[in-house]
Amino acid sequence: MQTILIVEDNENIAEGVRAYLENEGYKAIVAADGEAALQLFSTESFDLVVLDLMLPKVDGLEVCRRIRSKSEVPVIMLTAKVEETDRLVGLELGADDYVGKPFSVRELVARIRAVLRRVNRTGSVARAHIEHGPLTIDTERHEASCGGARLDLTHSEFVLLSLLASHPGRVFSRARLVEELHGTSYDGYERTIDMHVANLRKKLRGAGAEGLIQTVIGAGYKIGVSGVA
Repeated sequence: MQTILIVEDNENIAEGVRAYLENEGYKAIVAADGEAALQLFSTESFDLVVLDLMLPKVDGLEVCRRIRSKSEVPVIMLTAKVEETDRLVGLELGADDYVGKPFSVRELVARIRAVLRRVNRTGSVARAHIEHGPLTIDTERHEASCGGARLDLTHSEFVLLSLLASHPGRVFSRARLVEELHGTSYDGYERTIDMHVANLRKKLRGAGAEGLIQTVIGAGYKIGVSGVA
């Protein structure tokens, strides 16, 4: 049984999500503030974290940062629609997705299923081992390196890099990449792709591969056939 940590200080929202998840066959544990969430995370094992940004004691962005410093567990943020800056910061910190408040619990659970399914199948990349230019990717072990240097990637970053590297020269639209990450199309979430790609580029640049992921204006993203910019 997969276990999900719900970090939400609104009791009605937290209990509603918990009840729905348990009815769907998941084990769900609620933390009402950031401090409690970090304590639980240090002692329990979770398959996914649903994380509100506005939390008492320790805010959601700091919780996300601390979680990501020690784990690649998927994180879905809950944010008010007006908090675009915080959403983007959360994605930069390594969150995999976000859901804007107010939200449908059914939509949130569908998003949770999609993220967990993606983690389990590591995207739709058929090849277990991918080598392209300086990149080496092992989708079974969920490991990637660039020029021999290990890349510390979130699940979303790993799926995007694997997909692009397995189809060099092919341009993927943002909408197509959203579908790949979430299993369906989510209007308004294409901005998350830009943030994931920006984070990927930063990590690749740190490994000496600046320019590996190319932007095709008006079309999307690709990795060049030669594996270099």
